[in-house]
Amino acid sequence: MGFVLTSPYLVAYKLKVISNQKAKEKVLQYFFKNMPLEQFEQFCQKFSSEMLPSLIRPKAIEEIKDLQQKNVRVVIVSASPENWIKGWANKMNVELIATRLELNGNYLTGRIYENNCHGEEKVRRINSNYKLKEYEKIFAYGDTSGDKPMLALANTSYYKPFR
Repeated sequence: MGFVLTSPYLVAYKLKVISNQKAKEKVLQYFFKNMPLEQFEQFCQKFSSEMLPSLIRPKAIEEIKDLQQKNVRVVIVSASPENWIKGWANKMNVELIATRLELNGNYLTGRIYENNCHGEEKVRRINSNYKLKEYEKIFAYGDTSGDKPMLALANTSYYKPFR
C-alpha cells in the first residue's frame, strides 16, 4: 500500500519533475520517518541476510569471488541505503559506498544525509575515498543509468553484464 501511496513521487521522478533524491526521500519518509535506529538496523540485518542474497544475480557473486581470488579490491557503490546492504557487504568481504540516511538523535528522519549516492555523486564519493591514479586497472560494473558516470571512471567497464 505504501508503494501505491508514494507512486506519484516515483512517476514525477521518471518524468523529471523532481530529483531522484527527492523521490527517494518521499518513499523513505513514508516507511521509516521517526523509526528508532535500533529497530531499523534489525530490519536491515534481516533483509541483508534473508532477502538480499536472492536479489543478487549469481553471475555477479561469481565475478566478485573471482576478483577476490585475484586479490582485486572490490568496492560496492550503491544508491541503496548503506544500512540495507552493509551486512551483506561485510559477509562478502567487500568495501561499501552507499547512500547514508539522516538521523535525529537515534531516529530516522526519512531524509538522505548529504546526497543520494547516484549518478555523479557516485563519482564524487569514489574520488573522495580512493586515489584512482594509484590503481593500474579499474573495473566497473553497473546496471542503471545512475551508474554511467561511475562506469566512465574505469579502464574497463561493463553495463548490464549479469543479465
